Amino acid sequence: MSSSNFLIDPRTILVVDASVVINLNATGRARDIIMGVPNPWAVTENALAELAGGMRNGHDDACKLRGLIDGGFVDLVGLGDTGGSVYEALVDGSALRTLDDGEAATIGYACEVGGIAVIDERKARRLCTDRFPGLPVASTVDLLLHEKVVSALGKNGQVEGIVGALRLARMRVPPEQLGRIVALIGEKCAASCASLPKAARVSS
Repeated sequence: MSSSNFLIDPRTILVVDASVVINLNATGRARDIIMGVPNPWAVTENALAELAGGMRNGHDDACKLRGLIDGGFVDLVGLGDTGGSVYEALVDGSALRTLDDGEAATIGYACEVGGIAVIDERKARRLCTDRFPGLPVASTVDLLLHEKVVSALGKNGQVEGIVGALRLARMRVPPEQLGRIVALIGEKCAASCASLPKAARVSS
């Protein structure tokens, strides 16, 4: 999906997965990014539970997300009948055709409300496209490259946020957007981002 064409209707809900929350937290500007996008934001109880599980390893993303929820910036949501059916279909079956709890719930709720599923994992994006071709899917990179986020952060803030997500959260960059990310942050900076593919970290 192009980073410029998925926030067409400001009423459409962005349903963000746990990995996206981690990436946004790593930018250091999660609240500014959320406020800069006119669409409502939601996260499922399942995704929050996944983040809470990381607290035992010293990760504080659940606490940061809870602050955004308590502040009214992100809605915490549960699955209804429609979303629950999608969720069950995505967690029940062979490992090749199933997803983690949070990813399945994110897709399920997005299907239920006609929202946009914001997920980064390659397998989740592929299964979502294959099984729910009418559901819009976006990534953290799509968000960070969007003109509304650039307006909210400024060009320097955008670059700093992207670098933070790459270095601190090991944000995944879809192959088709790799060149744009490297051009934006610069080859020297890209060389220090271990989450990028090796070929993208070779500074000329």
